[in-house]
Amino acid sequence: MLSHGRKELKIKNEKLKKIGKLFLALFTMHYALFTLLQAAGVKATVDTVEVVKGNPVTLYIKATGGSAAFPRISRVGTAPVTGTSTSNSRNISMVNGSVKSEVSTTKIVQFVPEHDMTIPSYTVNISGKTYKTDPIEIKVVTSNAPTTQGNALFTLQMHTNKTKVRVGESFMVTVYFSLRNDVKLSQEVQYTQPDLSDFIVVKDADKKAYIKGNYQVQEVRYIVTAQKEGNFTIAPASAKVGVPDRSRRDIFGITFGTKWYQTTSNALQIEVLPQTKDTDLIGDFKVTSNIDAQEVKANKPVNLTVKIEGKGNLENFEFPKYEIDGVTVYSDDAKVDTKVVNNELYSTYIKSFAFISDTDFHIPERTFSMLDTKTDRVKSLTVPAYDVKVKNSSVGHSATAATLSKNGIVQTKLPQTVTPKEVVVEKKVEVKKVAWWMLLLAFIAGVLAMYLVRFIPAKKPKPYKESEALKILYGHMSEDAKVEEMVRKLYAKKSGDKHVQIDKKELKEMVERFR
Repeated sequence: MLSHGRKELKIKNEKLKKIGKLFLALFTMHYALFTLLQAAGVKATVDTVEVVKGNPVTLYIKATGGSAAFPRISRVGTAPVTGTSTSNSRNISMVNGSVKSEVSTTKIVQFVPEHDMTIPSYTVNISGKTYKTDPIEIKVVTSNAPTTQGNALFTLQMHTNKTKVRVGESFMVTVYFSLRNDVKLSQEVQYTQPDLSDFIVVKDADKKAYIKGNYQVQEVRYIVTAQKEGNFTIAPASAKVGVPDRSRRDIFGITFGTKWYQTTSNALQIEVLPQTKDTDLIGDFKVTSNIDAQEVKANKPVNLTVKIEGKGNLENFEFPKYEIDGVTVYSDDAKVDTKVVNNELYSTYIKSFAFISDTDFHIPERTFSMLDTKTDRVKSLTVPAYDVKVKNSSVGHSATAATLSKNGIVQTKLPQTVTPKEVVVEKKVEVKKVAWWMLLLAFIAGVLAMYLVRFIPAKKPKPYKESEALKILYGHMSEDAKVEEMVRKLYAKKSGDKHVQIDKKELKEMVERFR
């Protein structure tokens, strides 16, 4: 009996020790992970930086971190304010092991600009300190939508900026859908695009919607490239609109039916002339290039970025390959961005290359031709040549590397830097203490989380995908000859070499080293 009692007491003591350790761990985790930060700052954004004349722009001024005093805004620049409001929000998020509590107030200002303008900088007072927004440029454009005749429920019209083009030249087709302001839809509009099967077509992702007179206008734009000569007809677009059928009502007088109306747009006639001169590009472009280094260690990559931009279409352009003896060349898929500015087509083409060698090498010049449609003259665009000096290194080429160099170019996706199109100003400068109840709430949440985690089944680790491993290991090639060899094998397999064998265990160990 005595022995049995001692055992029970021992078990109870062990349980108490475990509970104590659990609470100590949770308490420590509470202070380590659940430190609440609240940073003060201000940012200004707009819903659009390009607006059709007569339509409103909405300005958002967001103040974060405490009690905010906004300036009184009766005019934005020279434009009178048509409406203002405010909203409040609270957001809690985990950032680098700390819980960030964000309390913010947003002032919303709507105004109608009559011409190009600059939204001025505004000063906001947050808990006794002042913060400023940066100015924002606004561009006002005129609508090309045709004026709607009569009092129709809706109309559909199609226009083009060119009716006569050369083979390979691009033009824009725009469909204008105009819906009367007082029409209430009971179903989504059913739209069928025009027949553009005789051309190469890219649909413009930027859909412009605005008010013109008594109608809401939606533009649907297509960037069209002629691929063969002749006279072509672009068949009409069509649309069906469903509105409530007031002749069908239930016993309470509520309409429950839909009445459909259908219309078609006009057709377009396009004349495509033969190309007078055979060139790589048609339009008005300029080319720039940038190389990150012209002196590197052996087997360290040299990165070259080529950028082409200007008026015209670059969707189908292919930059000529680099083939250099003794040099392994990696290239990414070109990034092409196409947009419409002032009813003209603008394109940007960016392509990156990586060159790897253990000896000095020469990157040759690349030249391609461009037909300027305004002058009908052929011009040359040139990417200059570069000489690269390679320093001696103790790390030699592996057999796999030599095989890859003989095989020529291996393509892959290199990381690209994308400039964000953002009109945001944000300044964060101070950290404030928070109320005790917020800390207690975070602590209780931590306890519940630790308790519930025990009931979540553990997931089995998934094997690494070779494409993911390639991205991780690529930046560490110069650190280890084995890593370099593995990267080259992965590239070779990605290029379709079925003879390459990858040791999964070795690959996993390498990835784990650099994660």
